[in-house]
Amino acid sequence: MTGKVTTLDNGLRIVTDVMPHVETVTVGVWTDVGSRHETPAQNGLSHMLEHMAFKGTKKRNARDIAEVVENVGGYLNAYTSREHTTYYARLLKDDLPLGLNVLADILQHSVFEPAELERERGVIIQEIGQSNDTPDDIVFDYFQEAAYPDQPVGRPILGTVDLVNSFSRDDLAGYMSDHYKAEQMVVVASGNFDQDSFVQQVEQEFAGLSRARDIKTDPAVYHGGLEKQQRDLEQVNLLIGFEGITFDDPDFYAAQIMSMVLGGGMSSRLFQEVREKRGLVYSIYSFMQSYVDGGSFAIHAGTGEEQVAELIPVVADEMHKLSASVSSEEVNRARAQMKAGLLMSLESTTSRMEQLGRQMMIFGRPIPHAEIIEKIDQVDAVAVMRYMDRMLSDNKLSVAAVGPLGALEDYDKIAARF
Repeated sequence: MTGKVTTLDNGLRIVTDVMPHVETVTVGVWTDVGSRHETPAQNGLSHMLEHMAFKGTKKRNARDIAEVVENVGGYLNAYTSREHTTYYARLLKDDLPLGLNVLADILQHSVFEPAELERERGVIIQEIGQSNDTPDDIVFDYFQEAAYPDQPVGRPILGTVDLVNSFSRDDLAGYMSDHYKAEQMVVVASGNFDQDSFVQQVEQEFAGLSRARDIKTDPAVYHGGLEKQQRDLEQVNLLIGFEGITFDDPDFYAAQIMSMVLGGGMSSRLFQEVREKRGLVYSIYSFMQSYVDGGSFAIHAGTGEEQVAELIPVVADEMHKLSASVSSEEVNRARAQMKAGLLMSLESTTSRMEQLGRQMMIFGRPIPHAEIIEKIDQVDAVAVMRYMDRMLSDNKLSVAAVGPLGALEDYDKIAARF
């Protein structure tokens, strides 16, 4: 996968990735604004703006926006993360001009009509309520708060009910005006289409974008700590984690392989020891989360009220074992899993659009898959053990727990195990 990059005079970047053998195309518009770019009073505004972009423009109402894409069998959606907001459409190849026109329209000409704002405010409050009622969802917000207290990157993407109720039309319009600038945005298309025609249309559709923004972002400073909530539930939802690394850290791929060996599938050490051998959980896995200036590593599990006392020492023991010894067979299996996941994703226009957009946001260029595979193949057992030891020696533990917590040890005892 190699995308061709074109930069317009206003700084907007376009990535074209032609797949002549498919019948569809996915087009996405990425902007490097997310919840970490918000002030405390704005928490949740990036997400609300993502919702409101679909609720009417100067020439289309909310229903028109939905119907014009679905009338041709297409799919339109968006999502907000801590560092980016992405809007995208998947369509049949001949309908790409329509999809691009709709995306350009909602990102430049949204009107934020008051009645639509009030309706969507209620929808988002319901979304917050649903998240709060879902223990294996809200525990991730608690973990983020424990890892990055009193920082934008540690706040929930959805915001709070009080803040969502406070946002006005002017807040939304001002935030879009401040952040949705050409140099901070990337338009990506993957699928079957004509590159020259697409670039010409992008240039026409986004000609009105101003060039750059002047917004400072607070750095992500990892601290660690404990966030917990006692609830009358059947299970304890638990996250245990450490400071991670940036995307461009030399150990990035060693960290990914380490996570795969530890908790990346049914053959991983945690799955085999915790679930298959001891029966302490139904689900357990580990993951790396990287940012442009930091990151975190975590293990998620759901376990019984009494079993949590056994679970945590087992997890700690498995991490220490991995820092001391890992077999070439485990590393080879993890490398094969990573490479297979990468190559399988190349068969999807949406996955390719996602990869290219993310790479442009992070590295400023498309990364050929051969380059990624080469870096994966360079990771050996020594690198995996070295990274685990690096992480454990820092010992900035973050713990988040939701559920019946009577048997949960205090933070200092948990931290001492690692």
